[in-house]
Amino acid sequence: MTDNMGEGLLNGSSLRKASWKSHVTANVVLSSSVAACGYFAYGFAGGYPSPAQSGIMDDLGLSIAEYSVFASIITFGGMIGALISGKVADFFGRRATMWLLDLFIILGWCSIIFGKRAWLLDAGRLLMGVGVGIQLYVAPIYISEVAPKNVRGCFLAAASFTLVLGFSLAYYIGNNMSWRTLALVGATPCFIQVLGVFFIPESPRWLSKNGLEKEVEASLQRLRGANADISTEATEIKDYTEIVQQHSGSKFMDLFSRKYARPLIVGTGLMALVQFGGTSAITSFASSIFRAAGCAADSASRVMAVLQVPFAAMGIILTEKAGRRLLMMVSSAGACLGCFLVALGFLFEDHHQSAELTSSMVFSGIMLFSVSFTMGMGSTPWIIMSEILPINIKGSAGSLTTLISCFTSWIVSYTFNFLFQWNAAGVFFMFAFFCGSVVVFVAMLVPETKGRTLEEIQASMTLLQ
Repeated sequence: MTDNMGEGLLNGSSLRKASWKSHVTANVVLSSSVAACGYFAYGFAGGYPSPAQSGIMDDLGLSIAEYSVFASIITFGGMIGALISGKVADFFGRRATMWLLDLFIILGWCSIIFGKRAWLLDAGRLLMGVGVGIQLYVAPIYISEVAPKNVRGCFLAAASFTLVLGFSLAYYIGNNMSWRTLALVGATPCFIQVLGVFFIPESPRWLSKNGLEKEVEASLQRLRGANADISTEATEIKDYTEIVQQHSGSKFMDLFSRKYARPLIVGTGLMALVQFGGTSAITSFASSIFRAAGCAADSASRVMAVLQVPFAAMGIILTEKAGRRLLMMVSSAGACLGCFLVALGFLFEDHHQSAELTSSMVFSGIMLFSVSFTMGMGSTPWIIMSEILPINIKGSAGSLTTLISCFTSWIVSYTFNFLFQWNAAGVFFMFAFFCGSVVVFVAMLVPETKGRTLEEIQASMTLLQ
């Protein structure tokens, strides 16, 4: 029955080649921009611990271990958010879920702004993490479901670009203001998103999954334009959703059936390997890494923040031009080389080589890792995840994928300071190994998804070979 289902999805009348050509409308831009506000908030929260480290540790008298808890607990909260993100987004809808994540992040920032004790700051980061865990699922899913197929990758990459902007802003202005004022700035994007959600439509694919056929057409018409012919796209979405729900279950254990093995392996594998590549450690503790190498931490952090922006913008274009696979492999190779340079720099320091050689190699390596990661390795896994997961298991599978990302990120960010003090070169050699593993993983398992409808991608990923 599964084979017949797959053939019907790919070749039957329910999944025709789309003849419609969708143009970018103001509503698509607005919808994606509102969803991207959460990315900006996440990027700012991710960059916050580095410039705030000295101020918080001095004011509250924290040790390295205590500050590691503060910096990393956001990813622990992300695991909690990941566990509920899929179910919440499936039950309440994508728009209401955005309001929920904003509530968590705003409460988290408030706890940091007004907190007088370390545990209040930790509680704030934990609450923010819950919101971030929800955001990491709902934002790419929503954008992929509302954007036209021919520009879907660009819109998803552009949303991830705002994460880089948030991170860069935290680094750039963080050394010039107190950590409490910096926290106040970090809460601003969430207030913007709360207001913006009032003006965007619900995802037509979520509406179809819930049997709201009239609302599907109304949402599509609003997204594609008043004069656009949405009949083919609407029929395709409805027919695919109906066939999938007839032939498949939606319970959590259904994730582990044979037909879903490939999308699940691709989604969880990519997330784990990317996080083990060291991004959460480097972004959270860049300043201390620069100081250990003898670099001017403030200047180096600003250069890092500024340099990321044009390369992240380049990633928006390359997502559709080069494709997801090639961009992922090239950016991962660059990140691997960057970590390798940093490892060599600290290795030379251990052997009492020139201090200038160490600082220049560490600085160059961190910059190469940073621009490579922001160009593709950071955003592309989330783009792929949002495209390959079938609609009937998207909630459960998306939650599991996001959970894996947050859990591995927590492991890396929490253990980094201890590993770095033990063997700085060794930990970056390890990061280089995992970044290199991403190249092999993508080459062997990850499909190219550009230029295809979500229904085509998901049907081909769930066929039994």
